[in-house]
Formats: sequence, structure tokens, C-alpha cells
Amino acid sequence: MLVVVMVVAVSVIIQPKALQQRITSNKHAPPNPPKNRGNYETWAATASQQWVIVRAIPFMVVVVVVVVVMVVAHCIARSLAFSVMAVLIDPSLLNPIFPSQCRLRLQNLQSTKPIYAPLAFQSRPCPCSAGTIDPVPETTHTESVENPNSSSKGSDGRKDRRKVVRIAWEKLVRWSRSWRSKAKTDVLERTNKVVVLGGGSFGTAMAAHVANSKAGMEVYMLLRDPHVCRSINENHCNLKYFPEHRLPENVFATTNAKEALMGANFCLHAVPVQFSSSFLEGISEHVDSNLPFISLSKGLELNTLRMMSQIIPQALGNPRQPFVALSGPSFASELMKKLPTAMVVASKDKNLASAVQQILASQHLRISTSSDVTGVEIAGALKNVLAIAAGIVEGMNLGNNSMAALVAQGCSEIRLLATKMGAKSATVTGLSGSGDIMLTCFVNLSRNRSVGVRLGRGEKLDDVLSSMNQVAEGVSTAGAVIALAQKYKVKMPVLTAVARIIDNELTPQKAVLELMNLPQCSIKLLKYVCNCDSNFTKQVEEV
Repeated sequence: MLVVVMVVAVSVIIQPKALQQRITSNKHAPPNPPKNRGNYETWAATASQQWVIVRAIPFMVVVVVVVVVMVVAHCIARSLAFSVMAVLIDPSLLNPIFPSQCRLRLQNLQSTKPIYAPLAFQSRPCPCSAGTIDPVPETTHTESVENPNSSSKGSDGRKDRRKVVRIAWEKLVRWSRSWRSKAKTDVLERTNKVVVLGGGSFGTAMAAHVANSKAGMEVYMLLRDPHVCRSINENHCNLKYFPEHRLPENVFATTNAKEALMGANFCLHAVPVQFSSSFLEGISEHVDSNLPFISLSKGLELNTLRMMSQIIPQALGNPRQPFVALSGPSFASELMKKLPTAMVVASKDKNLASAVQQILASQHLRISTSSDVTGVEIAGALKNVLAIAAGIVEGMNLGNNSMAALVAQGCSEIRLLATKMGAKSATVTGLSGSGDIMLTCFVNLSRNRSVGVRLGRGEKLDDVLSSMNQVAEGVSTAGAVIALAQKYKVKMPVLTAVARIIDNELTPQKAVLELMNLPQCSIKLLKYVCNCDSNFTKQVEEV
């Protein structure tokens, strides 16, 4: 249509000038030109316009006829496709007394798959069984014949029948579009190599998870320990963290950064936050500028207060390095056992977040996407500090009441600081915030909670850390909490108390007394905390 209109417009604009030039030059001039040469040009312009109108009328008629034929053909084709696809879903539509059998047929479809449905639809429930189609009132054929007043009922039945077919067709169209788009943007099929930086428990679990998603994919783990590297390549297991779990055959380990990073499509960063900057600077020459980094590390750099979204680009010397943050309630041991888990990937690039979602999602791992990178990172970092506080309460045997009060106060502090830093409060209450906090604070498998339990029982921090074979990120992140609270002018009594305990400025017993002697919380403050909006921070400060 657009092309036809453009052709008509161009012809109407160009033809008068061309005819006027031809008539002025006495070529193809119409009959009866004026004898006076002075009026010849005016006559030529008028004659050319009249000729264009006469010649354009048949052309415009042809255009209108073609457009009408195209519209009619489109309507007919759409109606035929409408009917064919509806019959493929439910062959009983061919029955003339369909309205009387619709209710029974819809009930049967809930327990059976359509026989003639394509394979793409057989793997999913039938659209008619989704529970959104209203059952059609029962009207029999004999009733419409014998009862003279049944014509209105018959028309209602036909309308209901058209409604059923229309809804089924719309669902099929939506599904076909989603399947076509998925086939065009299937990132997993185009991914041939993934590299995991770090050989800790979570890095090993994610390497095994990604390797299981595609048999032909190469998953390389870049390690520092040659003994762990040898055990993975020869025995297909990480003897240090998961000796009882066998890794997939397509998981390889190496200490050579060039070998690991060459040709990689994605990079999973599982190095502890405090060592990430120096580690990345050492391998930056082998990192491609377009290689997406998926950060599995949660924490803040102690001296600079930087998050992983700031550490990775600066350490690699590329401010535009693609970055994705992965967070959520997840223990490495349960990922290795393929237990149901839900996590969040956050990136400012929606397409990149969607691509990482396709890479990591599986039958036992659900991945959600977010654009709030700051909220996901700060919630994942500070929950480790709160887990230490929860462990201290457990180690001191202060009971469940104090545990619940402490965690609730800690959640409020994390949300207040996150909103000050530009994060969304909904992110802090989601999987990366509240979900991760509940898992880390209440489950004994948490490393940070275990540190808090031992501190609450009176053990020294150095003895606790020296006896652990894994890094507790909350210990180093706690040192950055006080600086963050001062920078953003936020009062965080629970989290700063943990930092003071770790720095030996406060004992757990004195910390409990200080927290219990804080000013009583007003109802107005509670109201603002529960019903926060865009002015949340300002309202809390005023109270």
C-alpha cells in the first residue's frame, strides 16, 4: 500500500512538469494551440494538467481495485486459517451441534492432548484447557427446531462458538510467535564455550550446571591450584569441595588463562570480591572486550567500597565490558543435587539479561531478569553481614524472638541503604534480597551464619577463619558497612554492630545491650517502613 501511494504521488508531481516541457518544445502538443506565442506557455501548463487528470483517473481506478482485492483476499485467508487452526485444536467444531457438546468436549480436553496438534504444541497444555474459555450454554438442535422462540438462543450459541474459536486462535498466534522468536534467539544453541573463573564450591556447582545444559558445550574452569585442576581433568570431580559428586565430561580445568578464555562466549566470575581486582588485572590481556561477565561473587571491596559491577570494568580497563549480576537464595550443594532453585540475573542491557537467562535456566533452576543491578548487588552483599548477626544470636542462645526482631531490623536497614544508593525497594524484597536473607540467616549451611554462631559462643575471629576452607564474604564486607553508612548518612545499628564486633571494638554481649537500649520505634516510622514510596528516604529521615 505504501509503495502504491508513493508511486501515485510521484507520478502526479512529475508528469505535469514533463508534459509541460514536451508541449513547450512543440513535441506531442495537443491540438488547437494558440497562435500567440506569449500565451503558449500558459496554455501548455493548463493543457498538461488536464492531460494528467485524464490519464490518472484509469490508473487510480486500477489502484483502488487492487487494494480492494488484496483486503478481501487477506480477510478470506485469515478466516480460513482461523477455522483450520481451530479445527486442529478441536475436531468437534465440525459437528453442527457443537454448542450442545462444548461443555463435555472442553472437559475431555483437560485430560487429553489434541491428536492433530503439532509437536510444538503437544509438549504444552492445550489452549482450550487453560480454563479461560467460558463453557457454552447447552442448546440442542431439536430444541431450536421445535421452539419458535429458540432463534435468539441459537444466535447466542453461534456467538459463543465464534468466541471459543477466536480465543483459541489468539492463543495459537501468541504461542507461534513466542516459539518463532525463541528459535531465532536461542542463545544456548549458539554457545559453544563458557569459562568459569574460580574453583570454589559455587563456581564448581555453576560449571556443572551449565555443562549439563548442553552436551557439546565446553566449560573451562580457570584455577590456581594444580591439584584441584588435575582431579577435575582426570577424575571428573573437585576433591576439595565436592569429592562425592561427579562432574560432566565436558567440564575441563586449567591454570592457563589464555587457554581458558580463548573463544569463550560467556564468563562466570566466581572469585571472592577482595581478590577479584588483582586476579582480573592479571588476565586482562586475554579477555575479549565483548565477553559478557556474569558475577557470582557477593560483597563489597573493603577499601574502595566498590561492587562487582565497578570492579570488573575497571580491573579489565574496559568501561563497556558487558556485565550481569547473578544473585538469589542458592546453596552450591543443593545446585549440585539439582534441587529446585530460583535466582535473579540483573543487567542494564535487557538483551544480555535475557541471553544469560537462556543459558542458565533449566528444569531445576528458574531464572528471573531485572534491570536493577545496584539493588541486586547491594542486597546480596549486605545479607552476608546480617547472616553473621543472626549467627551471633544463635550462638548466644537468645531465642527465636530476638532472631526474628534482629533480622527484621536488618532488612529495614538494607532496604534504607539500597534506596539511598538508587536501588528499587521491590528488589530488596525479592529473591535477591528477602529470599537470600532468609536462606542465609536461618539455615546452618551458610558460611557467614556459621562464623556468627562461633563468634556468639566466644571464639576468636582469627581462629574461626583459619579453620574454614572457604571464604566468608560477610567478614570483609562488614568493614565497608560503617563507611557506607557514613557516606550515605544512614543509621544502621545492627549491621554496624557486626562490623564493630569483627574489629574487636565490641563484644557480642555489649552489642546486645546497645541494641536493646536504642530509642523506641514510633508507629509513624513503622508506617513509613511498611508503605515506602519514592519519598521513602526523606520521610524516614524526617521521622
